[in-house]
Amino acid sequence: MERGSFSSRLGFILVSAGCAIGLGNVWRFPYITGKFGGASFVLIYLVFLAILGLPIMIAEFAVGRASKRSVALSFDELEPKGTKWHLYKYGAIAGNFLLMMFYTTISGWMIYYLWQMAIGGFDGLDAAGIGQKFGALLADPVLMTVHMLAVVVMGFGVCWLGVQAGVERITKSMMVCLLGLLVVLAVNSVLLPGSEAGLSYYLMPNMDNLMKYGVSEVVFAAMGQAFFTLSLGIGSLAIFGSYIGKSKRLTGEAVWVVVLDTFVALMSGLIIFPACFSFGIDPGGGPSLLFITLPNVFNSMAGGRIWGTLFFLFMSFAAMSTVIAVFENIISCVTELMGRGRRGTIPGLAVIIFLLSMPCVLGFNVWSGFQPFGPGSGVLDFEDFFVSSNLLPLGSLVYLLFCVTRYGWGWDNFIREADTGRGMAFPKWLRLYLTYILPLIVLYIFVKGYMSIFLK
Repeated sequence: MERGSFSSRLGFILVSAGCAIGLGNVWRFPYITGKFGGASFVLIYLVFLAILGLPIMIAEFAVGRASKRSVALSFDELEPKGTKWHLYKYGAIAGNFLLMMFYTTISGWMIYYLWQMAIGGFDGLDAAGIGQKFGALLADPVLMTVHMLAVVVMGFGVCWLGVQAGVERITKSMMVCLLGLLVVLAVNSVLLPGSEAGLSYYLMPNMDNLMKYGVSEVVFAAMGQAFFTLSLGIGSLAIFGSYIGKSKRLTGEAVWVVVLDTFVALMSGLIIFPACFSFGIDPGGGPSLLFITLPNVFNSMAGGRIWGTLFFLFMSFAAMSTVIAVFENIISCVTELMGRGRRGTIPGLAVIIFLLSMPCVLGFNVWSGFQPFGPGSGVLDFEDFFVSSNLLPLGSLVYLLFCVTRYGWGWDNFIREADTGRGMAFPKWLRLYLTYILPLIVLYIFVKGYMSIFLK
């Protein structure tokens, strides 16, 4: 079976960044930053992004490029004879499906907000009115299903066109538009009256904010955000490593992806915090910041419908770039395991993803009585728990140990692959850290994730 590939290095970087850049950057990062004290949190987050996220990303890229396979067969190709690393394929594939079981629904909300903002559906509403409109969306399974289905069709439609003509070309275009929209929206927010207070909160570290929440709590939140924002551990980045050549060393490529991912997250804060302070809105309002608070801000702003439409267009691009990337990984896994062509696989997968996404849709209305973690939780929280608190950290641990221990692919093979080509070499002196310290950090995140849910 002929295997797809990227036409350019830029395509690889932008598509990989598109996978990493998603709702974790532009929805979760701003409200987590607002909750935990602004600039102090951001500095800690950046440190953990470098020492935690970057090495695991390089490991994923190396396994993908060396094997030229998706996670479905990459461990089979590289593992020592007689070992069982390949069994993780089932966890990784399950992780991709589980992620899309709720990500498609949230992405559908972005599409809904985009067209509602464009037609003036929020005009004249205060925060309570916008909250009621969002509540009405959640209570309407048909409306949510239509928007979720639109996300599934658009995502698989792009993948239908192939790696270069679809995934690379369209994701590159979306990423260029996304980065352009970011700059325009950020400039607009910075120029709003009273934005200086928001800029100070966001960019000037304040130790009082750090002490208010407790250093350990802030550090864990920053660690978790740095870890989860890059979509590590389920092979959704490794697949793009399998599509590139060996002309460039992987460390430099991973640095570019992390830089773009971080730029989008930081610029999202630059859009949101000045606007919130300009209109007297609490930036630490939690998940409702995006769906209730910000539309209210846009309503109060001159030309607010235009700025709101541009903002939710940016949010839709961010969501869809991740959807397309994960769909591509799922398609590659299934085609490799079943030996079928891309276009023969996609229709069946689209139906499966649609059906698997329905529990999340129904969890807000018909099945709202299902509250696995207590009042206020639901199907989305249950699905997210399996991905964020289980498969991502444990999968990252598998990739890490596979690359650094003699029981797996091994350090020498990993370094040889990572350093093939021109560019930035992987720091060899990090071997002790990657072998003994980083696995403990990942395990800490895994255990702490359980504690935060079950020991409230």
